[in-house]
Amino acid sequence: MKKTVFGVAAVLGTIMALAPSESSAQQSITVSSWGGAFQKAQREAWFNLVEKELGITIKEDTTSGVADIRAQVASGRPTWDLSTQGAHTCGILEKEGKIEKLDPAIVNDAGVPKDLKTDYWISQIVYSIAIGWRTKAFGDKKPEGWAAFWDTKNFPGQRSMRRHPIYNLEAALITDGVPMDKLYPLDVDRAFKKLEELKPHVLVWWNSGAQSAQILQDGEVDMVGAWNGRIQAAMKEPNDKGGPLAITFDQQMLVSDCWLIPKGAPNKDLAMKAIAIMMRPEVNARISLHINYAPSNLGAYETGVISKELAAQLPNSPDNIKKGFALNVDWWVKNSDEMVKRFDAFAQK
Repeated sequence: MKKTVFGVAAVLGTIMALAPSESSAQQSITVSSWGGAFQKAQREAWFNLVEKELGITIKEDTTSGVADIRAQVASGRPTWDLSTQGAHTCGILEKEGKIEKLDPAIVNDAGVPKDLKTDYWISQIVYSIAIGWRTKAFGDKKPEGWAAFWDTKNFPGQRSMRRHPIYNLEAALITDGVPMDKLYPLDVDRAFKKLEELKPHVLVWWNSGAQSAQILQDGEVDMVGAWNGRIQAAMKEPNDKGGPLAITFDQQMLVSDCWLIPKGAPNKDLAMKAIAIMMRPEVNARISLHINYAPSNLGAYETGVISKELAAQLPNSPDNIKKGFALNVDWWVKNSDEMVKRFDAFAQK
């Protein structure tokens, strides 16, 4: 009798050991991102794969920026395990001590350029500030960098730039002759002086990516400095108002969005495992199949996932990356507040 009881117990024990526990079956992480087409692309390219590999559920939320992470951490009980933020924001939050340190034993950052990662965050996608224009406005002429953006004699018409000092100070200095690899630290006085020259020709200081594309499509402006993905998406849409659009990666400014884990996140180790999967070259490359953003892991271009035709449209492909430079996150983390105040005063004059 004892043998039978012990035999049944052993079998039951084996079955229970092999079956997933209730807690592991219900494991999940909550990820916040920008919503819309981008978050849908993240789901298709990455989240579904992470769920399958880790056997977890990814719950989704949206974020509007740095204030959300600060509020999560200040609560003492963050509900987000992982969040998408701009690299500039990631740098600020790292400085404030509001994000978890990444474990290099879990997150392999090989292939990601050093200016797109720290011990606390890692870039997931790369995009750029590039020049877009209406081809009807200039005929066969093609703007080949920021000097053309300032050249209202050979390229007459209205301009649009972001209502923020970031990107604009760099563009002004490049136009004024500063080499792309000698920009930082930025000569702020020189940059604002150059911006004063262009200001009368800037019809719209755009506040959102959607606005930057729309005013170009509508023919409200003839040239814009904007995110490449927005310009390229507009290029694909039928346009009876402003006519065909074009883009150049000449003197583009490479920027990125990062993954970060809010300080005190309830499932930080699981979040790091998710990051590790999404940063693998062959996985990171998948984002470009769903939206006009580039992988941050340069090894992605060697996986065969991205065709040559698609690579030509991405800002950090082997050919296009040589045409621009990476925005210096450290400089903007240290100087952003002061520059925003000065730019606001400049724009309102």
